[in-house]
Amino acid sequence: MILALDTSTPICKTWLIDGANQKYEEWQADRQLADNLIGFLRNRLQSEAKNWSDVSGIVVFRGPGSFTGLRIGLTVMNTLADTNGIPIVGATGDDWLPTGLKRLDSGENNELVMPLYGRDANITKPRK
Repeated sequence: MILALDTSTPICKTWLIDGANQKYEEWQADRQLADNLIGFLRNRLQSEAKNWSDVSGIVVFRGPGSFTGLRIGLTVMNTLADTNGIPIVGATGDDWLPTGLKRLDSGENNELVMPLYGRDANITKPRK
C-alpha cells in the first residue's frame, strides 16, 4: 500500500493507495499539523485495518506551498520512511501524485525529500 501526503496548505490531504483502490481523506489541520499529523496518519491506517508495516512506499508533494506545512509534513514522512525502510519520492506540479506513483513503481527512492517553497522562506526575526 502507498501512502501519499500533501501538507502545502492548511488542509492536509492524504491518500491510501492499494492497487486500483485509492482512498482520499483531508483534514483541516491549520496550526495543529505538528501536534496531530502522526496520530491522523495512524488513524487513517487503522481505519483500513493497516499499520506502518503495510506501507510499501510514500509519495509526498514537495511544493510549492506553505513553509511550515511543507517542513512539518516532509520531516514526518522522511522520518517514517527512514525508520521503517520505506522508499519515499517527492514530486511537484498538478500531476505530482501520478508522477510520484510512477517513480515509486519504477523503483526510485529519494531517501530524503526536500521541500520546494517556490520562493525564499520568510522567517521573521525574534523581537527580543
